[in-house]
Amino acid sequence: MQEMRELSGLEGLYLEDIEVGMVGSYAKTVTETDIVMYAGLSGDTNPVHLNQEYAKTTMFEGRIAHGMLSAGFISTVLGTRLPGPGTIYLSQSLQFKVPVRIGDTVTARVTVLDIIAAKKRVVLETNCYVGDQCVISGEAMVMVPSRAVS
Repeated sequence: MQEMRELSGLEGLYLEDIEVGMVGSYAKTVTETDIVMYAGLSGDTNPVHLNQEYAKTTMFEGRIAHGMLSAGFISTVLGTRLPGPGTIYLSQSLQFKVPVRIGDTVTARVTVLDIIAAKKRVVLETNCYVGDQCVISGEAMVMVPSRAVS
């Protein structure tokens, strides 16, 4: 298993550089500011994210982060680590398994599952973890630049 690091510059990996089993990751501790800013940017002001008194009355018994905030860390991996700059997101499936709370460190982990060279596509497993617990599972397809002339 090859762990990827953040790429520098404006170019990521080319299709020809990618192998099944490659892994990239990104970790971020979710803060109060992240949740408030995400609510402002997205317009998702659901009180389960912003209002502790309301959130205490829900099945979560307290505030939780927006699921898509954590899922956004997958995009960070795809755009900066694996495959990196130049990657075009085509599709993403997500299953939200466990809520993320303020102070949790979310690690997005992306693993190459398949390469469809003829279409310049890469299929990736996309999971997010808090510690060892999977909080989001999914799969993405991206388009990756190739060195080959089209």
